[in-house]
Amino acid sequence: QVQLVESGGGLVQAGGSLRLSCVASGRTWSTWKMGWVRQPPGKEREFVAQIERSTRSTLYSDSVKGRFTMSSDNAGNTVALQMNNLKPEDTALYFCAASTYLNWSSWGQGTQVTVSS
Repeated sequence: QVQLVESGGGLVQAGGSLRLSCVASGRTWSTWKMGWVRQPPGKEREFVAQIERSTRSTLYSDSVKGRFTMSSDNAGNTVALQMNNLKPEDTALYFCAASTYLNWSSWGQGTQVTVSS
């Protein structure tokens, strides 16, 4: 399995920025893409962004497009989520995830992002 560790969450005012990081270890050879999902308080988990390890092609949800940017190191084992112009509705527990070609199979422990008005 792949082990994922997120970091970088915190409290920020609306309009501010945060940068989340996720480090993957273990059997990363099976990882096709990595991404972020989030769970706002009292709501279901939702997709945020993903990046393919080989091509670095990215995909974003409409709610964060233009504000959030994913990136990865050359090996594809460390990814970051740069979050700019944060809004209160971005408040959530953010999870790093790793996927095989077909299935999201590994998850981090989550890092809390809180955006105050």
